[in-house]
Amino acid sequence: MHSSLNRLQAVFGFFTTVALVVAGFAALSVLLFPTDTTTASVQLKNVQVVKGRPHYYSTKREEYAQIRFDLDADLSPLFNWNTKQVFVYVYATYSSSDNANTQTRASEAIIWDSIIPASPSPYSWDILKEKATALIPSSITSALTKSSNAKRAARTKTKTKTKTSAAKNKKTAEPETPGVLRLRGQKGKYQISDITGRLAERSNVTLSVGWNVQPWVGALWWAPATGAVPRTEGQIVSSESFDFPTLKGKKVEGQTGQASAQ
Repeated sequence: MHSSLNRLQAVFGFFTTVALVVAGFAALSVLLFPTDTTTASVQLKNVQVVKGRPHYYSTKREEYAQIRFDLDADLSPLFNWNTKQVFVYVYATYSSSDNANTQTRASEAIIWDSIIPASPSPYSWDILKEKATALIPSSITSALTKSSNAKRAARTKTKTKTKTSAAKNKKTAEPETPGVLRLRGQKGKYQISDITGRLAERSNVTLSVGWNVQPWVGALWWAPATGAVPRTEGQIVSSESFDFPTLKGKKVEGQTGQASAQ
């Protein structure tokens, strides 16, 4: 006869084996969802190079670039039943040297990013909780609701307006279809700075779009232009090349890639 501990170990071992096999099939199932219809394009709106402290923790003044861009992306093919969220970002590629005659390796800097969560699954905890609550008699749920509301009324009164306004902004900002982005004149979250402290008049600057698909189970999938593996399919249209303007506040307007004086 096996002891209770041996039987428990056998059950646990069988459970982990089954869970591993199911997770493997779930990770491989994403290959059945094509992503070749994924599209993303970004275009420069304007750019300006100023001198100051790009971060609150900066110890010295240096040149940094502020960029606005237009983004059109349809990342909905990246969402399937195994997708937890998609991390999308816009990055700038520019020359690592301020000397145009020097052949140097290009530098990359992320200027904007966002996390797009997948739509709630019918079997998610929140949906199942709502279904279970609907089965409880209304008399019990109303009594529980009144009791909980009475206890939290004092501490939630000041937060109601903030939560309501945040919910409205979130509702208007979120697209109807997950992964569909239409941004116009979007300001970059992060400034571009250089280790040399000089950034003005750098040449051959381009903006590109990248993403990272984060599944519930399995490997992370990257955009095709990043060079990382595994990567998804899709078409990415980068911006036309442009130059960083001079430090006097000149801007590059539209898609011409030429600096125009303000």
